[in-house]
Amino acid sequence: MQTRRVRTVRRLVAAPAVAALTLTGAGVAAAPAHAGDRLGTTQQSVTNGSASLTTSDNVVHVHNQPGQVGISGCFMRTEALFVTSGLDSVKVFDVSNPALPVELGAIHSAHFENEAMSCGERRTKKGVKRFALIGVDLYQLSEEPAHYNVGGNELVVVDVTDPFNPVMKSRLSLTTGAHTVACADERDCRYAYSSGGSGKFSVIDLRNLAKPREVDAAPGKDGLQPFASPTSGHKWNFDAAGYGIHTGRDGTAMFDVRKPRRPRLVTTTGKAGRGEHADFPGWNDFIHHNSARPNAKAFKKRAKPSVRNGNVLLVTEEDYEQTDCSQAGSFQSWKVKTLTGGKNAIVPLDKVELTDLDPAAPPVYGFCSAHWFDYHQSGIVAVGFYGGGLQLVDARNPRRLTSYGRASWGASEVWDAYWVPKYDDFGRMTRKRTHLVYTVDAVRGLDVYNVALPGSDTMGSPALQGTGNPLTTLAWPEEGVPVLLLLLALAGSAAARRRAAGRA
Repeated sequence: MQTRRVRTVRRLVAAPAVAALTLTGAGVAAAPAHAGDRLGTTQQSVTNGSASLTTSDNVVHVHNQPGQVGISGCFMRTEALFVTSGLDSVKVFDVSNPALPVELGAIHSAHFENEAMSCGERRTKKGVKRFALIGVDLYQLSEEPAHYNVGGNELVVVDVTDPFNPVMKSRLSLTTGAHTVACADERDCRYAYSSGGSGKFSVIDLRNLAKPREVDAAPGKDGLQPFASPTSGHKWNFDAAGYGIHTGRDGTAMFDVRKPRRPRLVTTTGKAGRGEHADFPGWNDFIHHNSARPNAKAFKKRAKPSVRNGNVLLVTEEDYEQTDCSQAGSFQSWKVKTLTGGKNAIVPLDKVELTDLDPAAPPVYGFCSAHWFDYHQSGIVAVGFYGGGLQLVDARNPRRLTSYGRASWGASEVWDAYWVPKYDDFGRMTRKRTHLVYTVDAVRGLDVYNVALPGSDTMGSPALQGTGNPLTTLAWPEEGVPVLLLLLALAGSAAARRRAAGRA
């Protein structure tokens, strides 16, 4: 019944929305053609009212959805839904037409920072339960139910099974930091890991969503014992082969999490990941931020480094307080040499900073560090670079990372970039990604971009496309969030991360 209700609303909402956008000049626009596999990167500038957009010629802006100081987002797996988290709310969007996300429901929650929204699902006798995890790092305030938290270290579970009426299902105080919290398996999210800090992290038992609890690492000892990690964590990412990658101040560590209640350390990035290797300066000036190991099940121990071979680890290194955009935080590739017995078996391959990717990037800027990224099966990576906008990186040759394209606005803070998944006719996520990128922007809200990918002479054809839409102009959320709030958010982020680093 719920799925039928969502699909009915899709039809009712999409038709007038398409008509309205067409009347305002956002009709279907022809995508630029490209010869060959390497796409041109000629700069194109488009001005819409007060907002100025600069893109490479293989990227077209499709749509903007203002209304939230965006921080993070995630996609559901068995329904075409996108959940976003901002400073004042959690929102649920219908993305069955990915070029035109439609807001279905929201819950008011003032929280910071929930920098990495994690979506989880669970099959039950009553159907699929869908939920999102909020990591409370500094504070959380809500009216229904009334709750106030200053100090963080808390997990909040938001039930979005009814996307029109998301509700706070439960909350849990943790013994370790909750800057981020991630499902170990989003398809069947029974356990989640906290980012932690000071060399510790928490494993959270979510089998009873109404009463989550923390797993004790040492049941024989008095009290609740957290788990140990050598990387003083920031984010857990989990690959398809059952390994968890923990990024943080001291680099990156890989764990075997096929038994999620008993994670086992496998290997690390060693001195290079800690920023202590003389041959690899600048590989970690603050933290390793997040990671991905594409095609993990295809891992080949002695094969050349290739994303196809499952032996390449992709990482962003963040250093947002550095204003020199040639040093402010890089996108990196590493080779995983072995998963059996190598102490520091993850070794550097290549890294690129914003100024390596974008010739038009300012040499000095307040926030131009690499941040969240997402991998596409074509080998192209979408990366958010704060004020540096959306950057596309070609990782097909991990020894030589190169620019594949970009899109940036005159006033923008891109925190996250996501390739939109392909859903089948039943609304189930497939293993493929579309040619569309979503960016979650602290200034602009949610933006949609169309990208011409390798092996294609032209772009795909989203239902809506073009830059004549006046909705793409710079707009603050409907409740009038002031610039000061954004600045406070960025300052709070800096304080939280420096605090976490100080505890390490």
